[in-house]
Amino acid sequence: MNVMNTYTGKQFDPMQITPDDVCLEDIAHALSLLCRGGGQLLWFYSVGQHSVNCAREAAARGWSKRMVLACLLHDASEAYISDIIRPVKIHLANYLEIESKIMNVILEKFGLEDLSPEENSLWKQIDDEMLDHELKCLLPGEKNRNPAPLKSEPDFSERPVREVETEFLHMAEKYRDPRS
Repeated sequence: MNVMNTYTGKQFDPMQITPDDVCLEDIAHALSLLCRGGGQLLWFYSVGQHSVNCAREAAARGWSKRMVLACLLHDASEAYISDIIRPVKIHLANYLEIESKIMNVILEKFGLEDLSPEENSLWKQIDDEMLDHELKCLLPGEKNRNPAPLKSEPDFSERPVREVETEFLHMAEKYRDPRS
């Protein structure tokens, strides 16, 4: 049986995901429970918290609501297929195809399917810069890393997952297009 069950009770085949299957509550819940870096951190720090930090950085840079939402949702596919650390992910072509397919459906759901190459480059830049700061703060062997300065002050503290989930949802509601 190729059906997944989600937090809100949806059931569908993730390989055949449609915009109707995508649910903001499922995304926020799953990402708040999913640890970054394969769990190899000093404390629990979720993909949801990373996403909120990326969105805050986009807002601090004065980017449009659309780009703030793109930053918040940039890892949303991981709510349906989990996370794999970058050094491994680059070797998993099939995973990358699946991730892209699911991400395209999520972007469609939230009215972001027409992000330009430049817009995609911008959110990827924040993702990379935030990763540099996360590595410096959350991995003992990276204390000497010198990341690029950010406009915001990211929160790398260990936070309750429900708090992160709620913040993710509030931020999504603030920045999403009401038609999506």
